[in-house]
Amino acid sequence: MSESRDIQRLRKEYASRKQRTDDAELYSIFNPAQLFMLQDRERKLLACLREYGLSSLSGQSVLEVGCGRGGALKEYLRYGVLGKDLHGVDLLLDRLQEAHQVLPDLPLVNANGEALPYSNQSFDIIFQYTAFSSILDEQVKCNMAEEMLRVLKPNGKIIWYDFWLNPSNKQTKGIRSGEIKALFPDCKYDFYKITLAPPIARRIVHISWSLAHLLQRIKMLNSHYLVIIHKPIR
Repeated sequence: MSESRDIQRLRKEYASRKQRTDDAELYSIFNPAQLFMLQDRERKLLACLREYGLSSLSGQSVLEVGCGRGGALKEYLRYGVLGKDLHGVDLLLDRLQEAHQVLPDLPLVNANGEALPYSNQSFDIIFQYTAFSSILDEQVKCNMAEEMLRVLKPNGKIIWYDFWLNPSNKQTKGIRSGEIKALFPDCKYDFYKITLAPPIARRIVHISWSLAHLLQRIKMLNSHYLVIIHKPIR
């Protein structure tokens, strides 16, 4: 499959980001605001999994689409996924090579999300964290969603975490609930509005962690959706 202009744009954008040294500090776990947002996402996801009767993901086959440097993959190892069952794909080879350095035993593949190199119904769980919002072309997003459904087992789950609004970054596009449902038709969806908007979190957390928690619980200033998408049995 030849690459679309949007995928080529994405390659250039991430190459540009790599040159911006301030990004490393911004997304470092040593940054209190970043830690606050990561812990919020993890708490909510684990609560959801418990609701579905899952206290461990041992025995589950799991794929991350857009695994980047492997940060989220490390989280899923903590959730009990065995290394042989935890897969990752990423479009950008340099980011994947960095992931392989810290996760050498995981099966990581350099691939376009529009053509996942797996057979039908291969995975129990597929997750994507802010990969779709980096895609501006609607057809590319549709192609990626179709591929995720293709390789997901019946009654499997897609874990979606992405923002619905980000007006400050023209290289991304927020994805609202209606679009998510359109991308994954005929599924069941559990929506949760989480994560205090990063520009606000970066200002507030340094002043008061408790105030940030309060604002987050109100949800009016939350910028991301955590969605558990359930593929039907057919």
